[in-house]
Amino acid sequence: MKRFWAKIRAGVWAGAAALRRRATALWEAGRGFLRAYGWPPLRRAAEFLLAWLKALRIRVLPPLLDLVFLGYLWLATSIAVSFAATGRVAYTLLSWEWFVLVVGVTGALWSAWDQTLGLKVVRHRLSPASPGMRLLYALFWPLFPLTLVTALVDREGRSPAEWFTDLRLVEAGEARPRRWYRSPTGWLAVLGLGVSLAAAVAVTRVDLRAFVTRFEKTLKFWRAIFSPAWDQAGLGLKLLVETLFMAVVATAFAVPVAAALSFLAARNLMRGPLPRLLYTVLRVTGSFTRSIDAIIWAIIFAVWVGTGSFAGVLALFVHSVVDLMKLYAEQIEAIDPGPVEAITATGANRLQVLRYGVIPQIINPFISFTLYRWDINVRMATVVGLVGGGGIGFRLAWYLGAYAFSEATMLTLLIVLMVWSIDWLSARIREKLA
Repeated sequence: MKRFWAKIRAGVWAGAAALRRRATALWEAGRGFLRAYGWPPLRRAAEFLLAWLKALRIRVLPPLLDLVFLGYLWLATSIAVSFAATGRVAYTLLSWEWFVLVVGVTGALWSAWDQTLGLKVVRHRLSPASPGMRLLYALFWPLFPLTLVTALVDREGRSPAEWFTDLRLVEAGEARPRRWYRSPTGWLAVLGLGVSLAAAVAVTRVDLRAFVTRFEKTLKFWRAIFSPAWDQAGLGLKLLVETLFMAVVATAFAVPVAAALSFLAARNLMRGPLPRLLYTVLRVTGSFTRSIDAIIWAIIFAVWVGTGSFAGVLALFVHSVVDLMKLYAEQIEAIDPGPVEAITATGANRLQVLRYGVIPQIINPFISFTLYRWDINVRMATVVGLVGGGGIGFRLAWYLGAYAFSEATMLTLLIVLMVWSIDWLSARIREKLA
């Protein structure tokens, strides 16, 4: 039987080798054909395409960015003014025809008289010109979408406004920057920050009068803070231990998984087509998973396995794995390449390089990151309990829902004591490892 399987394996390997040789021969034949007949035209086509895309980046992208900024400025100003005048939010004070007209005219004049935000992004500016020529440039500026066509027939990739005025968009260089109040761009940027803050206040319905006049509604809560239910201390300590162990279990299970994945998510270790593909998949998956808050994961697992500590542990575990994987991988990418190159030069295999060239450089940072994540999990274990993740947070949410403020105050004091103690202990340990 062993000989039979040995013959099967040998046949499979021989077939794979034959296919590889044929594929290599076809690839070399194709490359030879392109060198002999098609390579120069393809290269010229590629160069033409790159020149066209460069023209679009310089002459189409800045106007689009400027119009988006000016449109946002109009909307934010409308929201702020309407809320201040009527107490209601309106996204435009005038008709949308006026919106298009004002934004278009402002963008044209701004592009003709100053280095706009869009031009700053691509590091270009308009060449010096007289006021009359700049006004003519502003007149033809709205035709910038036609650059998609003009860049195909013009070697310099000029826009219609450049064609009719003989002005040029040139590289900005290292010119000495002007003070912000001496340029329209600076004033527009300050105006954007101001109306953004005002619009944010309007959208979020900030009401300082209600904050001051409705204070008496919280008197019951403040009285409960100064009279906690001390008879709940025993139950609170029990739930506190459960919460602490939730963080311990989640961190302990997450560390080995994250450490193993971090070597696959480090750019300097994953070289080659397949390793780079695996690196990309891990990084994208980690970013997506990390963007989902631990509370959402707690809700998902509470539905999956039921409310309780296990759901909270699973939520903390998932979030810890992707977070630690990123931290570990970035530390691996920051190692000194000298020892790795020296050990590789001795003929060591990949595992030996990791064992003697990489791991000694990352032990202390890994321990520090692990302690930091444990500190975070202690805090988050209370939060995930509010949505069914178990621990002291679950009972705290129940007390708050029942308006039992004295009992909730007792649990809150215990949570503060635990978080402060863990924070102090973690900081001391990290100092020793630094």
